[in-house]
Amino acid sequence: MITIIDYGMGNIGSILNLCRYLSIPAEASSDPTIVARATKLILPGVGAFDAGMLSLEKSGLQAALQQRVVVEGTPILGICLGMQLLARRSEEGSRPGLGWIAADVVRFRSPPEQKPPLQIPHMGWSYLDARASSRLCAELPAEPRFYFVHSYHVVCDHPEDVAATTEYGGTITAALERGHLFGTQFHPEKSHRFGMSILRNFARL
Repeated sequence: MITIIDYGMGNIGSILNLCRYLSIPAEASSDPTIVARATKLILPGVGAFDAGMLSLEKSGLQAALQQRVVVEGTPILGICLGMQLLARRSEEGSRPGLGWIAADVVRFRSPPEQKPPLQIPHMGWSYLDARASSRLCAELPAEPRFYFVHSYHVVCDHPEDVAATTEYGGTITAALERGHLFGTQFHPEKSHRFGMSILRNFARL
């Protein structure tokens, strides 16, 4: 059973609908006791970094996640803001992130030589360049493209944590993977058959 963490910041319904379509057992919950016994977790997210961390803290979910993910090693998939919250900090706010991945979140900056300037947020479909060894991005359909909506992106300290990249004002991290920690900056639930492959891979771990 995949437990989708409902902390008021994500596309819960869309993710649940896609899981049902793929016959993947899933539930959504804001109850820390349910999170504490989940076999897999999805941390979705749409919105601001500080608001996301504050919501996790106030709901008691941060402590439950720390125990389940860090201590007990439960696989987790962060989506969009959910992936960014796995990092140490973000330029978007002042609160610390979960700090599970050695990474920081930075705002897109338009290169001075780029004319016209880079449009922010990065919104729409972009192609993925996936690492061959990635379990999350295994066996994707040809020319995989995914739907993005974000103004900030994750910069990992260690290149081996980057599972996939895309191009937007330069090469950026589109997915990350370290042990049982996974993240996608794009939205699998909005990415049609490409997103289905990602969720299937996560469910099969």
